[in-house]
Amino acid sequence: MTTEPSSHPDTLSPDTVVVATGRPARVHDAAVNPPIVLSSTYVGTGQVVDGDRAYGRYSNPTWDPLEQALSELEGAELPGLVFSSGLAAVSAALSIIPVGGVLVMPRHSYQGALVMAQELAAKGLFSLRTVDIANNDEVIGALTGSGEKAADMLWLESPTNPMLEVADLHVLCRSAQAVGAVVVTDNTFCTPLVQKPLDLGSDVVLHSVTKYLAGHSDVILGALVTSNPELRAQLLHHRSIHGAIAGPFEAWLALRGLRTLALRVERAQASAMDLAQRLETHDGVDKVLFPGLDSDPGHDRAKAQMLGFGSVLCIEVAGGEETATALVEALRLWTPATSLGGVESLIERRRRHANEPDTVPANLLRLSVGIENVEDLWNDLAQALEAVAAQR
Repeated sequence: MTTEPSSHPDTLSPDTVVVATGRPARVHDAAVNPPIVLSSTYVGTGQVVDGDRAYGRYSNPTWDPLEQALSELEGAELPGLVFSSGLAAVSAALSIIPVGGVLVMPRHSYQGALVMAQELAAKGLFSLRTVDIANNDEVIGALTGSGEKAADMLWLESPTNPMLEVADLHVLCRSAQAVGAVVVTDNTFCTPLVQKPLDLGSDVVLHSVTKYLAGHSDVILGALVTSNPELRAQLLHHRSIHGAIAGPFEAWLALRGLRTLALRVERAQASAMDLAQRLETHDGVDKVLFPGLDSDPGHDRAKAQMLGFGSVLCIEVAGGEETATALVEALRLWTPATSLGGVESLIERRRRHANEPDTVPANLLRLSVGIENVEDLWNDLAQALEAVAAQR
């Protein structure tokens, strides 16, 4: 499929790019939207060379516009790579680490990524050093090895999941590159409309496309984006050989969802700020974690490197674990479910997952703010907080 040439990221605003990029070429009677191509193989008789589609595990025309869109949004010089899930993208990124190498990773990271890294380290494929990603000295010490082997990869997630710690991306990227470590940044929470890790020095950007990019809780996909040809070749090889490929229908749905990303992010961020401010003063809440609050320890960093503060916030509920669970059960509008980034507002107690680190408080609830009316969202939270207070 022929698509329109990419516009340089500086020539169009990102909220225009999400609508305009990845469209078919403008010729008479062309479709406005790219089609879904359902084929497991492609016609060819000669020697297969780079750029040939050849087989459905290597390429699909339905991936192309989505990969182009992700590249343009992140400001990459090469097309992105879509994967069958966010964890498939994590697996590909971790495959870059040489056997016997060292990975530095936030102690609070996306649970699946952290568990995968722990399991691979337990098999002896590499060593894992977990750190408080908000503590520059601790991270830099882990990178240099403090007399031991220097790191081969720095994994960044900012804000972290679910504790919402903010990493000093520019400083940490420079420190990692000084020891020759590849930097991978999970940008799922922020999206490229809020944060541009490649501009801040990251080598690879990772997305769970499932979340904000697709935006409707009906797709499972992942993506990796880089401007480094060697790294991209390694990641593409891993996808092709390990088979973690995106379905064409899922890729088409994700691109369709991407068209409204700017509107969804704008609405959800504004509501998240409003709710965080109200919750911060509520007697039923011990603590609010949200980098948009002046009181948050990551506020200044977030303000310096983000265009907004995202739309995930966390609260520690007064009364402990049982009260937190009761609060979730008392809600009528918020949906009690895992994941985030959809049009609907979701809430869950993170420690209900067995693999969640025990440094995550048992009474912590993660809230993914959707696009509903903010007063309706607040009224539901308020009535639930009142209901559990009456039971204590």
